[in-house]
Amino acid sequence: MYGKSIRMERITDRKTGNAVIVPMDHGISVGPLDGLIDMRKTVDDVSNGGATAVLMHKGLIRYSYRQSGRDVGLIMHLSASTDLGPNRNSKVQITTIEEAIKYGADAVSIHINFGSLDEPSMLEQAGRISEQCNDWGMPLIVMAYPRGPEIKDSFDPHAIAHCARAASEIGADIVKVSYTGDIDTFKDVCRGALAPVVIAGGPKMDSDMDILNMVHDSIEAGGHGVSIGRNVFQNRNVMGITKAISSIVLDGYSVEEAAKFLRGFR
Repeated sequence: MYGKSIRMERITDRKTGNAVIVPMDHGISVGPLDGLIDMRKTVDDVSNGGATAVLMHKGLIRYSYRQSGRDVGLIMHLSASTDLGPNRNSKVQITTIEEAIKYGADAVSIHINFGSLDEPSMLEQAGRISEQCNDWGMPLIVMAYPRGPEIKDSFDPHAIAHCARAASEIGADIVKVSYTGDIDTFKDVCRGALAPVVIAGGPKMDSDMDILNMVHDSIEAGGHGVSIGRNVFQNRNVMGITKAISSIVLDGYSVEEAAKFLRGFR
């Protein structure tokens, strides 16, 4: 497992073990978004802001990775669906571990919607990918969300805790889930998952301070970082918000201390 340990150090902070991941895999699902057009600039901005890794599909790597920014880890996403299809909750594998290695990826990620009609096939797929990751020494990030016809609230703490634990039992090295909304319930998520947990950013938020407070509270609850996309790459100050988030996750800054970077980076 030395290969997996070495690669984990490329996508996380060696001092804390925490991660600031900026996912940029949205284009397959929803099409081109502001912030994901000039990919090289966006990757440079988040890397210079202190992100430990970026996450994207294989086709974007040639357009974005890397130009003049500081070194940043690369996570290649293996699964996808589109909002144009009949079942956007059904994620299918579109590439392989071997191809990720050819592209120079430091880790791979998959997405599972627990509770969806196609959950069985996604679980089977995830188990196969997890085995291959162990064979190749490749870290696996699992994006785990409760989404399906019987899911009444996708932010329900019990459902999120279940998804986090299920992802860990499949073999995830890092689990990505939605934040539950408060420290106490997210403590239960982190404690029950066993594997390191990072939070998603979700839809575009109203204010930068809302983002920073969510990040701070998740770390306070035992989280190991973030995997935030739209609230970073669509921010008016991409480098600044990345630096502010990184200062909380990697350096233990308070929200007030971190907020100064929103003014200082352009």
